[in-house]
Amino acid sequence: MIDIIQRIDAASPKFSKGQRLIASYIKGQYDKAAFMTAAKLGATVGVSESTVVRFATEIGFDGYPGLQRALKEIARSRLTSVQRMEVTSERLWGGEVLTKVLRTDMEAIRRTMEETDGEAFNEAAAAIMDARKIYIMGIRSAGALAGFMSHYFTQIFEDVRNVDTASTSMIFEQMLRIGAGDIFIGISFPRYSRRTLKAAQFARSSGAKVIAITDSHSAPLAGAADYVLTAKSDIASFVDSLVAPLSLINALIVAIGLEKKEEIAETYAKLEGIWGEYNVYETIDEETGDEDI
Repeated sequence: MIDIIQRIDAASPKFSKGQRLIASYIKGQYDKAAFMTAAKLGATVGVSESTVVRFATEIGFDGYPGLQRALKEIARSRLTSVQRMEVTSERLWGGEVLTKVLRTDMEAIRRTMEETDGEAFNEAAAAIMDARKIYIMGIRSAGALAGFMSHYFTQIFEDVRNVDTASTSMIFEQMLRIGAGDIFIGISFPRYSRRTLKAAQFARSSGAKVIAITDSHSAPLAGAADYVLTAKSDIASFVDSLVAPLSLINALIVAIGLEKKEEIAETYAKLEGIWGEYNVYETIDEETGDEDI
């Protein structure tokens, strides 16, 4: 937000009367402006849509979408759950919630695909495959992502630990022996977890390599990482949209799996025997369609 205010102040001598109205609104109501179209923002402050677009270019953005993305980055990391509901309710209201949420998720995946650094992705995958032990950590909604990654990594690698985040003391007790040769994978999206950042800093100070899976290179966790993988997240009311991060993690698992396919084939051959013996999965008779539980 400081950067945007500095841009506005630097360009303010050239502003028209309408642009000054836009600047004032953004400074005071950035959380609402972040989720408005150019036309909506213009109508709110009493100027034309073209004036809003010119304002965005005047302060150094390629256009209004660039300014809006910058404001959204700020809003996602600062808004409380109640504020999220307030600023997104109008955008989602109207009986098309399913379509609007799915489109938002599709856009997040598209932007992730366009902006992901392929070289960083490959380097992170190689570091994981070379690791002695793998520690994975995600708190609150990011815990689901950590659990998904841990589930599959446990079937690929011998020593994988999904760090229990029930308390701060438990986190560091589980990481007591982390050191050189190990990998710590931290997963953090707005609102950023302080405990995940502290754990990443501890891992790095202990000699381990750190992989950050987060939404941008300016996120707190990125500063403590050796490798940064970014995926775009958004907010739908009070809910964190983590479709793109999950897709990125899925790609990471698949990439590693392809490199270790012979070992994984042996593992799954053994697992299939265990699953069959203990009736882990339901089976369906191909001829009758009857389930065998």
